[in-house]
Amino acid sequence: MGYSRAVMLGVLKKVLPPDARSIVEVSRETGINDQTIRNWVKKSESGILPDSLQESSPRFMTPKEKYQLVLQAAGIDNEQLGLFLRERGLHSEHLTIWDQELREMIDKKNDKKDQELKALKKRNQELEKELQRKEKALAEAAALLLLKKKLATLMTDQKDD
Repeated sequence: MGYSRAVMLGVLKKVLPPDARSIVEVSRETGINDQTIRNWVKKSESGILPDSLQESSPRFMTPKEKYQLVLQAAGIDNEQLGLFLRERGLHSEHLTIWDQELREMIDKKNDKKDQELKALKKRNQELEKELQRKEKALAEAAALLLLKKKLATLMTDQKDD
């Protein structure tokens, strides 16, 4: 079974200094045969790491990488798609699953944005109502103050007469 370069480097990072964990322990943790890890260590020490390994396994690809591969595959006709997939160590099912995952991610993001928009609209309506109520109260207070001044003016005019 071939492992991606990323997996191999991750395992080597655990086995070699500064971590220097035991090969058996890392083997149990990762599920990779301990002899395979020993071979990687030998190759690492001799400086012979194969360049033909993939840079990343389909399992460890980021959503951005998956999206780019799905887009690239969409532009390729069926005859060349097989070659495209083999070069990258993929299966056609990967593309189908990733396409579905990406669509679900977009839908969730849109749903979240819709919920946020709805909450903001509701908050805006509440603030508008509160503003109208305060404007009415202010207008009423201003009218009462004006009446109080007029009453005071009338009272002083009657005292003068």
